[in-house]
Amino acid sequence: MRILHVNKFLYRRGGAEGYMLDVAALQRRAGHDVALFGMHHPENLEGLPLADTFPSYVELDPAPGGLRGVAAAGRMVWSPSSARGMEAAIQRFEPDVVHFHNIYHQLSPSVLRPVRRSGARAVMTLHDYKLACPSYQLLDHGTLCDACVGHSTLHAVRRRCKGGSVSASALLSVESGIHRVTGAYGSVDRFISPSRFLADVMARAGVAPERLVVVPHFLEAHDEVTSEPRRDVVVAGRLSPEKGIDVAVRAAARLPQGVRLHVAGDGPERRRLEDLAAAVAPGRVTFHGRLDKDELRRLVASSVATVVPSRWHENQPMTILESYAVGVPVVVTHLGGMPELVSDGVDGCVVPPDDPRALAAALTGLLEQPAVAAEMGRRGLERLRRDFDPALHLARLDAVYRGLPQPETLPGPAEVALAAPHEGPAGAGDGS
Repeated sequence: MRILHVNKFLYRRGGAEGYMLDVAALQRRAGHDVALFGMHHPENLEGLPLADTFPSYVELDPAPGGLRGVAAAGRMVWSPSSARGMEAAIQRFEPDVVHFHNIYHQLSPSVLRPVRRSGARAVMTLHDYKLACPSYQLLDHGTLCDACVGHSTLHAVRRRCKGGSVSASALLSVESGIHRVTGAYGSVDRFISPSRFLADVMARAGVAPERLVVVPHFLEAHDEVTSEPRRDVVVAGRLSPEKGIDVAVRAAARLPQGVRLHVAGDGPERRRLEDLAAAVAPGRVTFHGRLDKDELRRLVASSVATVVPSRWHENQPMTILESYAVGVPVVVTHLGGMPELVSDGVDGCVVPPDDPRALAAALTGLLEQPAVAAEMGRRGLERLRRDFDPALHLARLDAVYRGLPQPETLPGPAEVALAAPHEGPAGAGDGS
């Protein structure tokens, strides 16, 4: 099969790009012909055969001013250069399937029309909530919000959802509104959602529920899981407000003496988080900055648990699967797609967001009962191998590409009592 993956960036920038590059590598190893299409960017992978068809690079964060800003705004709604480039790429590569990822803003849905004319099948993986929420995150200045889901995108302007700016919020609102009214994504044959939660949001937003299919991401399990004693806990990710790292720092102050919280990652909140750690948990939090894959895996493998304390609706964070891959349980909040990945008391713990006491209680239970934590980690590893195996993922994608029913039963959502505070494993204290 000839597969063309399309994303605005063609380097390992974030989760969407990482997934696209990893699945493209899997498909090549399986014998498929795979090519990539995106915009020009100084960090793109080298030697891309279709690079001469790419539209020009445009920086939209921050957006340029003056006439260049007007042109960039127009490109967000519809990009003739992206459409021309896509048409040239299709004529040269002749794909059977075009698999879209994040095409918003820099490419725009203009890249869909040439695919429809070519007769190739079009599928699109939804990596965020953009088609339901103009600002991507279902957040209103840090508070959970679904005002635009199935309703007017003008809510984004009233609430100044983009950085508190009326003009920036209006631009996102107009872009999303035009795309909704014109049915800009109507030629997509199948939308792929990594989580049931995201699929439900899209269905409520009217994003073609009959064309939505749930296909979780994948990760290969490691052959060996460390048998050495584990200690401490780790949180990994971008240091930004929605990730709730501050909650983990406050929880660290309630953990048993001698236990440290390791923070892997960087971002705009780092300085504030370091100051918070010095104030509430002095000497108990270590900031490692960005770590490469091997360094992060070793850090997670040596920990009792991984924490994902997000206060927003995470879709399917790879941090959870990466923890399972080394046999380490995960403590998550009950938001977004995370309860679909973590079954409370089975392969991890599920706690309310913004609750350091509940988070500390769950972690204390695992720290004080290492055998329970190890068993949870073993079950997580089993779940990874059963539900998120790379070969299974390829089979699911192949079924979607061909318009067939999915070949396997998908993992079901965890049964979580959302109304009751989490008490941790049996015998755990309240962490105070």
